[in-house]
Amino acid sequence: MKRKHINNSYIHEIYHLKDDGIFPNNTLPVVVYKRVLNLPVFFASNIVRKIFRDNNWKNSWKSGIFTYHHYHSTTHEALGVIKGKTTLLLGGQHGCKIDVEAGDVLIIPAGVAHKNLGNENQITCIGAYPNGKSYDILYGKKDERPGADERIIKVSKPLTDPVFGTKSGIAEHWK
Repeated sequence: MKRKHINNSYIHEIYHLKDDGIFPNNTLPVVVYKRVLNLPVFFASNIVRKIFRDNNWKNSWKSGIFTYHHYHSTTHEALGVIKGKTTLLLGGQHGCKIDVEAGDVLIIPAGVAHKNLGNENQITCIGAYPNGKSYDILYGKKDERPGADERIIKVSKPLTDPVFGTKSGIAEHWK
């Protein structure tokens, strides 16, 4: 991994989100690395994909973030913001709002609802999953649970952080 694209002066934020009766969320916190990526104007998506892939977070995609509540019950998710900025709502209707922008990375545990409060395309992300795991998309409908809860419990903690590999990162926050 090219260290020149990692800002060692980043700030990390932690968000604990509880089951709100609609969205299961997770006992593991959302981890946000603010300004962790030093991205060039061109080929930022290739760089983020490589950083994630080198740390075994694969099955990547490039897009905005949906403007409706959704979550994944089969895997955790990393989002590397490569362009733009927006406000996200984490944890459901009464969750917490966070601002994200190019250079940030979010690590969202399985079950945690997330929603873009802005326009879907005002931000561009690279999304990836530990070990390239396949993901589902759930919306907080009544018939999703308890099946979603059973799948979330079975999702293991990743062996690597999407940015820092085995050196540091989520292992410190996901004990």
